[in-house]
Amino acid sequence: MSTGLRMVELVTGSAADIAAVERVMQEAFEPRFGEAWTRTQCLGILGMPGIWLTMARVDGAIVGFALARLILDEAELLLLAISPRYRRRGIGAALLRSVIAEARGRGVTVVHLEVRAGNGAIALYQAHGFKKTGERRDYYRGRGGESFDAHSYAVTLA
Repeated sequence: MSTGLRMVELVTGSAADIAAVERVMQEAFEPRFGEAWTRTQCLGILGMPGIWLTMARVDGAIVGFALARLILDEAELLLLAISPRYRRRGIGAALLRSVIAEARGRGVTVVHLEVRAGNGAIALYQAHGFKKTGERRDYYRGRGGESFDAHSYAVTLA
């Protein structure tokens, strides 16, 4: 069965890609959950050591990204976002595998992430070996003032 999706190209991103990162984030993250980062937050972290940004391109257009950081021998997946019209086509999995491979190449032993409880991406993380390690009650603050729990996950790299 053909999905009409052409080859996904993963490329290294930088602060120069901030407009594409913002656009994907605004499309991907439901505002009511308060998960999207601001331009200032993104630019601030992109200038720090140990940070890497991977962009997913389809037909020349940025349709997703992953932002991660290295801390000693551990890594953290900070953000993973896919434009809604490109979901369920393997792009998120490709980005996640890329983060894991990059982390492994940097000598990382564990990759951590935090995700809103109930987020559909949890199935993707679990399929790639991530296990729940904890939770933070009322971590995310939505636009309407409501709060949402965050769950911590980690995968140990062989």
